[in-house]
Amino acid sequence: MNDDSSVGNQFESELFRNTPIILEVYDFFKLFHEILAKFPKPEKHGLGIEIEKNILQILKQLIFCSACEPQIKRSKLPEVSVNLDLLKIMVRLSYDIKAIDLKTYTRLQEKLQKIGRMLGGWIRSLK
Repeated sequence: MNDDSSVGNQFESELFRNTPIILEVYDFFKLFHEILAKFPKPEKHGLGIEIEKNILQILKQLIFCSACEPQIKRSKLPEVSVNLDLLKIMVRLSYDIKAIDLKTYTRLQEKLQKIGRMLGGWIRSLK
């Protein structure tokens, strides 16, 4: 007999396996959430929370797209790309206002670049 957690883990693992970009964004959220704890208080409750909301929005959009027909994906994935570009800008802004240091900024940007490459590949595969 399966308990609720094993059913949830099975679903998550299937979702992540079928759409690896979702796992990348999921992991990015977890990483940023740890970093957010070290943000200065004003930025934590302003820009930091907005970044988290944006990451969750991207995650929601990707999960939606993973279940859609190709023609819907073709129209919705560019919206994800816009939100990803906004996220990159917000992370850069975090660095510019000294909420994060250079090492943290570099680490976040490398992960965002990987997500961007994955998203670009997904978009190209639908053309």
